[in-house]
Amino acid sequence: MALPLPVDAVVLPDPSHLAPHRIRRCTFRRLIRVEPRGERRYDVECLYPDRKLAIPLGDLDAATPICNACTAAHIFRPDED
Repeated sequence: MALPLPVDAVVLPDPSHLAPHRIRRCTFRRLIRVEPRGERRYDVECLYPDRKLAIPLGDLDAATPICNACTAAHIFRPDED
């Protein structure tokens, strides 16, 4: 008679390692990692059009709708079209 194999509990990934945001990948965006007291946080800057002057867009929550609404289609990476 075959014995049932023990079933391991389903281990969910740590939510801090999952990306909660979906932001289009752009060749003109700069992400700056900021770690206040162990949190993972990023500030976003836009370098469009000439990469000389960075325009701060705020944190990732504030920048996501701005970047996703951008109409300069030629600046996004080809795998985002």
